[in-house]
Amino acid sequence: MLPRFFLTLLATACASLAATAAQAQEAAARAPSAAPISRVTLYPGVASVERTARVAAGTRQLVFECLPAGLDPQSLQVSADAGVRLGDYKVQLQPRELASKACASPLEQQIRSLEDQLAALEADEAAARLVGDYLQGLARPGGDEARATALPSAGQLGAATEALRATSRGNTLRAHQLLRQKQALQEQLKPLQLERDRTGTGNAQVMKVSVQLASAGDAAVQLTYQVRGPGWQPSYRAHLDAGKGVVRLERLALVAQNSGEDWSQVQLLLSTGQPARSTQGRLPRPWTLDVERPRPAMMPPPAPAPAPAAMVERAQKSLAADAAAELPALDVSSIQTAYATQFSVPYRISVPSSSERVTLALGTQDLPASVLTRTAPGVEEAAYLVAQVAAPAGVWPAGPVALYRDGAFAGQGRLDFGNAAALAQGLSFGRDDRVLVRRLPADSATGSSGLLGSSAERQVVHRYQVDNRHDRAIELQVLEAAPVSRNDQIRVQSQYSPQPATTRWNDSPGMVAWQQPLAAGASASFEARHQIRHPQDLAVDERQ
Repeated sequence: MLPRFFLTLLATACASLAATAAQAQEAAARAPSAAPISRVTLYPGVASVERTARVAAGTRQLVFECLPAGLDPQSLQVSADAGVRLGDYKVQLQPRELASKACASPLEQQIRSLEDQLAALEADEAAARLVGDYLQGLARPGGDEARATALPSAGQLGAATEALRATSRGNTLRAHQLLRQKQALQEQLKPLQLERDRTGTGNAQVMKVSVQLASAGDAAVQLTYQVRGPGWQPSYRAHLDAGKGVVRLERLALVAQNSGEDWSQVQLLLSTGQPARSTQGRLPRPWTLDVERPRPAMMPPPAPAPAPAAMVERAQKSLAADAAAELPALDVSSIQTAYATQFSVPYRISVPSSSERVTLALGTQDLPASVLTRTAPGVEEAAYLVAQVAAPAGVWPAGPVALYRDGAFAGQGRLDFGNAAALAQGLSFGRDDRVLVRRLPADSATGSSGLLGSSAERQVVHRYQVDNRHDRAIELQVLEAAPVSRNDQIRVQSQYSPQPATTRWNDSPGMVAWQQPLAAGASASFEARHQIRHPQDLAVDERQ
């Protein structure tokens, strides 16, 4: 029979083992909160983020921590592999400082890392100053007795002097290097601190989602949510080959996000869809007629708050105003759907939560173009090179375009395939200085006609001349604005020489367009005569 002491020791050991087993079972039932972002689908103004966590067999609860406070709780979706039963989930908003250490903002982590490096350099700098003070003390002993003790013998003087010089020189250079390194770290630290103060990252909040589940085996659980604010802006580059009549169009995407969480090595999918827009169009209101009744005077209602779509549009415009660093050309695959175009980046990408902008190349297309030289002599004595292209397949959101001709940068423009008027105007690639445009002296005459001069009459003549100084023929287009009457009492008669191609260019009444080929070294003249008649006592509102 065992003594009482051994029985007590055995009972204590069994209880300890039971407690350890219970803790292990509880830890197994509660999965770790590590759930990195695996995929991001980015729309203009909205990001759909997918996190993936691995759970072990027997897991009863999964906690997703450090989620951005700006996520839409109604967009939360939880899915899992087969064999995992999902229960309810809870959403909790809490200050970042009360969350786990892993929830420290990426910006704050960068600031702390730089501050630690700066403190280490300051410690080295203090040590270098101490060494310098010590060397100066060796070079200048205090009294005569100390001087006699400190001075080396004649045989050792050269070696001691050389050692002191080398040590002092090395210490001075080290101090200079430390100063430069401190300046470099301070230059990196200052914009991060300003960004933290601007966005209030230090006082931000984070979201925590707790999911109840039952997992019979190892499995993966996905959490998907939407965050408003992140987005991408389209940008383009157009290279004109006037000789071949081809415009090479490059698609670029400006990606930026400040959601509070870094996207580190994620699969990125860009979409031209607009989930931030209203899902239902405006409907016509009933049209009723009734006798107007007097209404009491009322104060004007306050201006309505801006709609979320308008706020997102302003955020997109502010993102588009910033420049971004260009990335190398990427083989990005595109997927055409019935209502949107999607682009899948073939490699994992990192987009930090900051003011940093990332530019991605989305592909290149060669579009056939009609190249012409356009001038509006009545407005400006200059000619411009214009390329008209048809809208390619897919969805092409409007955006800025950098224009190049003959391999040289010509300027900035705007590409908008969804605007019929802009599509008809084409892309302008800058001024053509080898086409000379002259506005000849205009003739104008006024008079009266009819009984006792009851009608006023005015005749205006515009004449222009265009010279082609190229060594090749060009397609010339000359635009002229003709007067258009909006009242039956005002009559306008116009005559042109030569006859224009249209008097409703770009579907605008009164916009006259001549278009014809012009040989190398040739000149062409254009004339427009306008006769305006109206009653003598009629005041005419003329706008031009």
